[in-house]
Amino acid sequence: MRHFLVVYNRREGRIVHKHSYRSARSALQARFAAEREFSGQQDIEVVVLGGESWRAVQRTHSRYFSPIHELAKVGLDRVTVASV
Repeated sequence: MRHFLVVYNRREGRIVHKHSYRSARSALQARFAAEREFSGQQDIEVVVLGGESWRAVQRTHSRYFSPIHELAKVGLDRVTVASV
């Protein structure tokens, strides 16, 4: 399994930085460093995602990789279905 550090800008709906690590420990150390670097920036989310490949992570954590307008549409569709 690989570990992927992802720095995501929620407001812009885009990945600011990504990096792959073989060990969870290295990925977590990088995460803590990125959290310090981006502290105080409310729109920034720093995560470590695990998966067999970058492509697998893109499928399992699609909210980080889909354009913001697509995510909004999915959210609205869920609200509409739930209220019917």
